[in-house]
Amino acid sequence: MSTSHVTTHVLDSALGRPAVDVPVLLEAASTPERTSWTRVASGVTDVDGRIPALGPKRLPVGMYRITFDTAFYFAATGQNGFYPEVSVVFALTEEDAHYHVPLLLSPFAFSTYRGS
Repeated sequence: MSTSHVTTHVLDSALGRPAVDVPVLLEAASTPERTSWTRVASGVTDVDGRIPALGPKRLPVGMYRITFDTAFYFAATGQNGFYPEVSVVFALTEEDAHYHVPLLLSPFAFSTYRGS
């Protein structure tokens, strides 16, 4: 079992390798309308492009947002990216389930899915 309720990893599909040193922010919706967010945790991807401990071991059911600072990453790797950040909003509906939110990234496209 993971040390965190939410984990992530970022793969640079243009370069064909893990995206290292990507700053990531995890927030919880403070209002049902998602007009306000509260910081839960932050981290930076490791040499494998992962953050294995993003936030606490347990989180309450609710809406969450992970924001990846892709502008920082693209600048560090000498790439010109179209998306300066990528935000993924997801519903955490099971308090006992692990939530893995990966990001596949290139300068002009991105993709995400619920991983395992």
